[in-house]
Amino acid sequence: MPYIADFLSPEALQKISNLQVVAKMVVEGFVSGLHRSPHKGFSVEFAQHRPYVQGDEIRRLDWKVYGKTDRYYVREYEEETNLRTMILLDLSGSMQYGSGKVSKAEYAVRLSAALAYLMMRQADSVGLCTFDEKVRSFIPARSSISHLKVLLDELSKSRCEKETALGGVFRKIVPRLQSRGFLIILSDCFDNVKSLNSALAQFRAAHHEVIVFQILDPDELGFPFREWTHFMSLEKDDYTQTIEPAAFRSAYLKKLKEFQKELTDNCHRNKIELVQMVTDTPYAEALAKYMTKRQSV
Repeated sequence: MPYIADFLSPEALQKISNLQVVAKMVVEGFVSGLHRSPHKGFSVEFAQHRPYVQGDEIRRLDWKVYGKTDRYYVREYEEETNLRTMILLDLSGSMQYGSGKVSKAEYAVRLSAALAYLMMRQADSVGLCTFDEKVRSFIPARSSISHLKVLLDELSKSRCEKETALGGVFRKIVPRLQSRGFLIILSDCFDNVKSLNSALAQFRAAHHEVIVFQILDPDELGFPFREWTHFMSLEKDDYTQTIEPAAFRSAYLKKLKEFQKELTDNCHRNKIELVQMVTDTPYAEALAKYMTKRQSV
């Protein structure tokens, strides 16, 4: 069974330990004043027992359990109207690319683990959906301590394989999200931009708050190749091409700029946060910088 330390180094945990992930819009959530809720009250359901520790409120002791075991246990509850967060993790073939120490997928997996850890520590419910051309796993949001290990176990099995189909997959996910909440998407966003933009708009039409962490490699932003280079598709086994980069650099960078502008404009129109993260910046550092800025706005 994996642990958070398998994903986050002590240095990374130290950088993010004081961060809070706060919803900015009205969502189906309410946790200790962190998130605004459309509800005036909330109900709770029993989640689990845990041993009493000094500092726990006496009123939370379960005296029936004490009578049976002669040990002190505290009842823990899962708040049914907590902020529900779903992490959508792209594991399509293009996410395998990595020019440095980590691939885009490895970066996204570690970032997912960090976000799940932060949000569950503040008592939010977190779920996970992994996908490529179709949904590969869908773990509903929960907030119990044991649930974090379920998410980490799924993240530890993450493998990139097939083609990208962001627009089609997102449309299939929309009806599976039964209540409005917080969606965090981790992807390079490399797909048909019109289809992607349409699907992102559907998330907002369903009243979800959406953040897109666009994970990119430095090579994809700068196209630094100088000599004849053999390019191989990470999603189509039979597609390879050897080119002289100088002849393609300006055209590639122009297309990338156009793609980014269309994606950025759509996110702005739909009040979606688009956060570009580049794999040569440590994920904990990038996350801490973004969350600090987000909390100050």
